[in-house]
Amino acid sequence: MVKISILSVITTLIFVVVNCSPPEDPIQCRGAVKNSYCTITNSYGAFPDRSICRAGQVVYPSSEPEIISAVANATMAKTKIKVATRYSHSIPKLVCPDGDDGLLISTKYLNRTLKINASAMTITVESGVTLRQLINEAAKAKLALPYAPYWWGLTVGGMLGTGAHGSSLWGLGSQVHDYVIQLRIISPATPEEGYAKVRTLETGDPELDAAKVSLGVLGVISQVTLKVQPMFKRSVTYITKKDSDFGDEAASFGRLHEFADFMWYPSQKLVVYRIDDRVSSNASGNGVIDFPGFRSTPSIVLATLRTTEETQESLGDVDGKCINGKLTTSTLRSMGYGLKNDGILFTGYPVIGYQNRIQASGSCLDSVEDARITACPWDSRVKGLFFYQTTFSIGLSKVNKFIQDIQKLADLEPKSMCGLDLYNGILMRYVTASSAYLGKQEDALDFDITYYRSKDDPLTPRLYEDILEEIEQMAVFKYNALPHWGKNRNVAFQGAINKYKNAAQFLNIKQMYDPLGLFSSNWTDQILGLSSRSVVELSAGCALEGLCICSQDIHCAPNKGYFCRPGKLYEEARVCAKLKNSRIYPS
Repeated sequence: MVKISILSVITTLIFVVVNCSPPEDPIQCRGAVKNSYCTITNSYGAFPDRSICRAGQVVYPSSEPEIISAVANATMAKTKIKVATRYSHSIPKLVCPDGDDGLLISTKYLNRTLKINASAMTITVESGVTLRQLINEAAKAKLALPYAPYWWGLTVGGMLGTGAHGSSLWGLGSQVHDYVIQLRIISPATPEEGYAKVRTLETGDPELDAAKVSLGVLGVISQVTLKVQPMFKRSVTYITKKDSDFGDEAASFGRLHEFADFMWYPSQKLVVYRIDDRVSSNASGNGVIDFPGFRSTPSIVLATLRTTEETQESLGDVDGKCINGKLTTSTLRSMGYGLKNDGILFTGYPVIGYQNRIQASGSCLDSVEDARITACPWDSRVKGLFFYQTTFSIGLSKVNKFIQDIQKLADLEPKSMCGLDLYNGILMRYVTASSAYLGKQEDALDFDITYYRSKDDPLTPRLYEDILEEIEQMAVFKYNALPHWGKNRNVAFQGAINKYKNAAQFLNIKQMYDPLGLFSSNWTDQILGLSSRSVVELSAGCALEGLCICSQDIHCAPNKGYFCRPGKLYEEARVCAKLKNSRIYPS
């Protein structure tokens, strides 16, 4: 079999000049009336439960008065409402209204920078402004957003809704919402108030602590003011080490370097340390980051990569995945993980550059339509990457033991995590305790795990599925991990609301803002503990899609089409899966 790795082939295209079909609008409408009879998905083309989310209508406001009008009309009709973003990068169903008649409010055209105050070091933008727009507009005024996610395509409203973050334990930490000093939000209101109410929330207002990580259930954020900093430069160096001492070092490394993170490859027993700090603006260097996985790629290459991985899965070719994983990681290492010293080539460490050129990337968005000859690697319109993401944060005091538990699993099944290497291993970023009611509760390390998902048959088990299921359930139930609100399957949200000490305050404000629950759905009620139905349910193949867990009160039996297996290390980490063959547990 030909051995082809996902990222290594993409990286061979470094010098190939291509365009790229831009991502399509996640909302598609087919009604006779414009913008009616609509469906919405995420940028990956499927929600965790593979359901189709529908809405009766979508509106595209371009100003706050237009938002007010849309909310008022929907409130008057008692229509469910959800807010959609330009690229829809949240994996779970935060954007799905109940039923077929809901209203979608897209922030696609709420994309203006409203004010930059260089002396006060603030920037005010509409909620549909992308991260790329935000950091570039700030840079024009010689200002910088200190911390941010690594992907350009997120919007300001989306980052607040899901608690998106970069990596740092310094200052206020890496979460974008902790730099919000004011926002405006439009929620349903009484007839006497005109059916829509605009609130301006500022630092010190308890309601801001609810609104700045809101899951979209409080209303539509129209504009946001963020505190920024004078522009600065960073110096980045990656070093690769054995992971034997990783558990001991992980909790403290973030105190040593402002933008530290890790890429961990448990199958290879290697971890890549990011040594990343501010340097003088006079330091020589004009570096940039252009991460290979975020670049445009010929669709034929994506199809080849996907076919290769599907073939490896169907044949149980674990060795092939391990070979490809090592090739991927060595290729990325040789090219500096997308860093370029002069904006063109990587010539060695350190790479020094201005903050706005180092902090995030996403060049596959720099595109004109080319009939999908090229695309972002995950574009669902072509045969490309199709994956799960499981992302959670674990308090720094418990990180050492959790890392050691993963190492024990890797020792028991040395090849079981090779598939992670095809998706650049486990990305680990630092986050700090936040005042946001649904923000991080303590200083923590965030584990971001991306892995293969079957596109055609949801009941087909993945190779070594039990290992990743055990890691996920061990994190959630043994280590009390907090979920990333925008990057998980349903299992991670089971009982999650009980882990937030100010959850009651959040729910009180939710009731005050939206007493009719128009911005809520059955799914958000489940994850917020407001529904009698659990977010995880027993059904055929439920664990394969991350929709169920096995525990003492859920009985699965082979004669009912399920298989329940205690975790290798812990009784509370169990896997429930409908098996079609024995490939899930290779001998």
